[in-house]
Amino acid sequence: MASKKQNMSRRSFFIHTGAATAAVAALGGFATNDDYEAIAQNVNTNSQPSELKITDLRIAGNIIRIDTNQGISGYGEIRDGSSPTYALMLKSRILGENPCNVDKIWRKLKQWGYHARQSAGPVSIEMACWDLAGKAWGVPCWQMLGGKFRDKVLLYADTPRRNDPVEMGNRLKERMARGFKFLKMDFGIEMLRGIEGTITAPPTIDPFQQWSVNTIHGATQHPFTGIRLTNKGLDFIADWCQKVRDTVGWEVPIATDHYGHMILEDQIKMAQKLDQFNFAWYEDMVPWWYTDMYIRLKNACTTPILTGEDIYCLDGFRDLIVNHAVSIIHPDLATSGGLLETKKIGDFAQEHGISMAMHMAGSVVTWFSSIHCAAATENFLVMEHHGVDNPNYEDPVANLPKPIFKDDGYVTVPDGPGLGIEIDEEAIQIPRGRSEERFAPTPEWDDERSHDRLWSMYIQEKKETEAIISQPL
Repeated sequence: MASKKQNMSRRSFFIHTGAATAAVAALGGFATNDDYEAIAQNVNTNSQPSELKITDLRIAGNIIRIDTNQGISGYGEIRDGSSPTYALMLKSRILGENPCNVDKIWRKLKQWGYHARQSAGPVSIEMACWDLAGKAWGVPCWQMLGGKFRDKVLLYADTPRRNDPVEMGNRLKERMARGFKFLKMDFGIEMLRGIEGTITAPPTIDPFQQWSVNTIHGATQHPFTGIRLTNKGLDFIADWCQKVRDTVGWEVPIATDHYGHMILEDQIKMAQKLDQFNFAWYEDMVPWWYTDMYIRLKNACTTPILTGEDIYCLDGFRDLIVNHAVSIIHPDLATSGGLLETKKIGDFAQEHGISMAMHMAGSVVTWFSSIHCAAATENFLVMEHHGVDNPNYEDPVANLPKPIFKDDGYVTVPDGPGLGIEIDEEAIQIPRGRSEERFAPTPEWDDERSHDRLWSMYIQEKKETEAIISQPL
């Protein structure tokens, strides 16, 4: 749809574009209908934001595209692992809406979101509406969010665990050689597999499988596993961390994640044991909704405590922030509510002395949505880049010089309209199991409806129904 031109009459062309006047003057004041048509084909007619309307929503892999009556399109993303149905089911609710009314549309759709991947529908649409609004008005998203606090955004790279600590340290040093100034690594009780005397666990649970979604224990929350670390297990993990630090050095921040589903008391034991290594944070040590557990954990150690990648909207973060249960919040914009809601989360955290790091495991669409939000949020610290090991990650961005991630550890905040990126649709990577056809028509979702109201409204239909019921037989 991005290449479609809006049809214009000669009269409306004069009204809506000053370029026509200049072009006619250049022709000596004389122009034929053919001249006007030629001029119209080369003038950006996206100059009527108040008349912009949504006409379609289509899908390619995890990317949604919202098309409009003025031939411009906006892109959003369904978070990794989500079903496109989350977005498609909302198509009928947004057809005919003006995408520039982003907050209005968000409030209309918010009820269909929930924590983790279940927020994919309303959030992906919110992203696309910001992209469209920026393109319609000719301004970047960060400007519409109130302006920017920084011209470039610091990134960190997650690094999957290696059982050999020297190999792990060398992998982190490879990240540093690529420019990263902030690191993250995974480690946990899986390293203790086959080492006797390191873990105590009930016979009903396998401590090395309990966090896998493919096992019977995959949904077992940390407090209910009964898994405990022995002193031997703690010493082994501490020795591993020491060797990693010795390899990498102490100057660069190293965040940590994926410890295993141990009970809180043993998460605290491990946190205290590892405080000596000055890690940037401990991430998601227990499920995010256990605010009291986070308070106990945070008060028991000296390393910053962080959570938030699965939380939907400010209301979900509120208890953690108000109770100072974490040191850093960690929203993933593709879950937390999109650009504006995530900025609100960051601003609210700042009022309580809490900084904001950002989880980001999506494509370039979520990446740049997050970059604009990070630029516009004062207490932002650092943002994850989960695509660093994908050599084709940046390919869908058609208008920016490559590489986009610079070897100084940052990515520059774009000044172009909307998300600031032009998408090469043929370069979008399609996840396995999804249709290879990009942005196919979706007319079957045009009239999808349910009874959407959340409160008892007085409507004429109700009045007429009650009148009929009250009539005597």
